Amino acid sequence: MLKLALRAAGLAAAFVSAAVPGQDYPSRAVRMLVPNAPGSSIDTMSRIVAAKLGDALGQSVFVENRDGAGGLIGVEAGKNAKPDGYTLICASNGSMIIAPLLKKPVPYDAVADFAQVGSFAVTPNVLIVNPDLPVKSVKELIDYARANAAKVNMSSAGVGSQSHLSGVLLMTMAGFDSLHVPHKGGGPSVNSVVAGQTHWSITPAPAVMSFIKNGRLRALGQSLPRRSAMLGDLPPVADTVPGYDYSGWAGLVAPKGTPQAIVDALHAALEKTLEVPEVKDGLAKQGAEVFTGSAEEFRRFLAQDQANTVKVIQAAKLQSE
Repeated sequence: MLKLALRAAGLAAAFVSAAVPGQDYPSRAVRMLVPNAPGSSIDTMSRIVAAKLGDALGQSVFVENRDGAGGLIGVEAGKNAKPDGYTLICASNGSMIIAPLLKKPVPYDAVADFAQVGSFAVTPNVLIVNPDLPVKSVKELIDYARANAAKVNMSSAGVGSQSHLSGVLLMTMAGFDSLHVPHKGGGPSVNSVVAGQTHWSITPAPAVMSFIKNGRLRALGQSLPRRSAMLGDLPPVADTVPGYDYSGWAGLVAPKGTPQAIVDALHAALEKTLEVPEVKDGLAKQGAEVFTGSAEEFRRFLAQDQANTVKVIQAAKLQSE
């Protein structure tokens, strides 16, 4: 009788454990898929977060790069992974929002096809000009471009890149035009403004801060809707163009169907991770600020960013491939 009772108790315990998904989560290492190349800003930030996220979870979190096709390869690999909490995707606006919207049919939906864990960083874009251009503020650039529309051009990291779309949004909202000059990557794009081959660009802060400090570029504004301690006295573009807000961001999502208990555990661990001074300092060195909130707030943020990006892509007259 005692053996039967013990066996029944064991079966009941097993049933309870099975009935509560994620009760023993995590019991092994967690994979973080990064759909960007090793050494990229997103890759570096993901590694900063992964190291301390592992501490918060009590298991190691290892980064696996799956770059290619603007992030589509890595994100789709994550989307199709088993929804058990052992695969995370480091999401950014490039891979999660922009890349799929430029494909036909759209391969995945940032909101509907994933379980949102939470955001962790925002990277402002900086509006820069060649120092020889006779403008020292956002308003002066707008006025100068309006008066010299045929002579002023805008550099970008390529058609459909963040710097392209952020520039199109600025021109659309401020009511001026510039010739778009796309380049093969952010480095060549910034270098063209430094060399005076192009006149202005609005590009991720990490790519231009050293040039601004040594006087080879002039910064006019930044893309956050508020001032940033990281960027000192540099005013928001929104002070001149109300409502302008186009910055890079990064967060974590999991495959759709991941049990809510596991998503909640991951979110709690991420929030704990973002309180670690080493993480805050590491992100700041990448030109990023901690960007946090609930999983639901991240879901709403993605939906709004997706809707805004659709409008910008239409304004840029980009055709899906």
